[in-house]
Amino acid sequence: MTGPAERSSRASMTDAMQSTEGLLRQGGRGFLITVYAALRSLRLYPVENDQVQRALDDLTASAQALLQIEEELEVRLAGEFIFVNATRLRLDLDNYASFGHVLGTLRQCGIGTMRVDSDVERREWQVFVSLLLNFATREANPNKLYELQQRMVQGNVAHIVIEPPLESDEDLDDQERAKEVAKKTYERSVAVTKEVVSSVRMGRSASVKKVKRAVQSIVDQVLSNEASLVGLTTLRDYDEYTFTHSVNVCIFAVTIGRRLGLSKLQLFDLGMAALLHDVGKSRIPLDILNKTGGLSDDEWRIMQAHPWLGVLTLFGLRGYGEIPYRGMIVAYEHHMKTDLTGYPKSLRSRQLSVFSKIVAVADGFDAATTRRAYQTTPIQADQVLREMWTNPRRGLDPVLVKALINVLGVYPVGTCVILDSYEIAVVHSANPDLAQIHRPVVRVAATPEGALIPAGPLVNLAEQTPDGNYVRSIIKVSDPAKYGIDPAQYFV
Repeated sequence: MTGPAERSSRASMTDAMQSTEGLLRQGGRGFLITVYAALRSLRLYPVENDQVQRALDDLTASAQALLQIEEELEVRLAGEFIFVNATRLRLDLDNYASFGHVLGTLRQCGIGTMRVDSDVERREWQVFVSLLLNFATREANPNKLYELQQRMVQGNVAHIVIEPPLESDEDLDDQERAKEVAKKTYERSVAVTKEVVSSVRMGRSASVKKVKRAVQSIVDQVLSNEASLVGLTTLRDYDEYTFTHSVNVCIFAVTIGRRLGLSKLQLFDLGMAALLHDVGKSRIPLDILNKTGGLSDDEWRIMQAHPWLGVLTLFGLRGYGEIPYRGMIVAYEHHMKTDLTGYPKSLRSRQLSVFSKIVAVADGFDAATTRRAYQTTPIQADQVLREMWTNPRRGLDPVLVKALINVLGVYPVGTCVILDSYEIAVVHSANPDLAQIHRPVVRVAATPEGALIPAGPLVNLAEQTPDGNYVRSIIKVSDPAKYGIDPAQYFV
């Protein structure tokens, strides 16, 4: 049951999101019209002309107006649609000519996404629009976008970034395109997490808007493309552990929430809580966080302070009203354990939030399966799940552990397995048939003779011969390093 305060908070958040979308639509339309005007003026007149200068002034002003709303400006093409900061702009008769012209110009230059940050200068707009005009009239060339990027670097255009459209690669099938979208979602989420943690550590304000956008993308991908996104959690970068861990926990938590039947808005709240669950560690000294040996009693007490430091940090983030209060509860509770024997110590009996329990399961799995400063040899994923399920001292909710097993399978994504065919394979996804959960879908990584296959075939281990025998079965789990296999390479 939700109380009046939570319903009021949720209603306020919904109103704020709708208000922001309205501002983005209005500002986005104005921005594209000024881009069109600048392109048209520069085509007709030299750059010194008063009309050109006024058009560049208007373009700079409209971009700054959008940047004041969300501190970031992203224009993305998708089919015949234009999105500004993930808000789709409506095409009507009044703006058809200007929108169509801008869409065509960007496509002729090979641009699918344009990102602008708040430090962009008027001079950069002048150089960028001039280059767009120049390159749009050139003949089709597979290197056109790269050449344009190089010219932008030479022109010191540092605060406008352009990227190709995913749809431009006609050789990619739907599955490969889905993988590319998932990969971009993952990479941007890690970058946003890194920016937030670094900002908090340096005492600067962090952008909650960017976090929201990253979580919305993760939720969308889990709902439409779960296997590809979960597969990317195998990209466990030792040097970037702090940031990839938060993104992985977010992905695992949202997938568990999906299995529990949470609504999309609830998944968003859960994702926000999961991505920021460890934000308190940004206030822990790096020499303690990265210590390779055991922590002293004093150091451990400092480490145990990160949950309530996380609450303080979330209160202090700019726009904290847009962070669901459940996120603050999760930051505080995710190490408490279901029997309250964890930390921080609870002075009275309490019922942990279901979000806290979900994040605790996701956090425990990713932490145990990742190499870190004090854990140079990660535990095999199947062993971690078995221990989480059977060891009550973990203090995890068994129902939620079972939900994670249903997501990952008995042999989690990225597990290296030896088959009875003597092939070596990497688990690609859990079997969609829960009755066959012990028979995942795998990608063959090495032949029976030991030859590595960079992109081997996908095999469903539930496949049977006409007489009812399984074509392949798992003999055992093994360490991929023994065979020179990097499981992450099979998901990128």
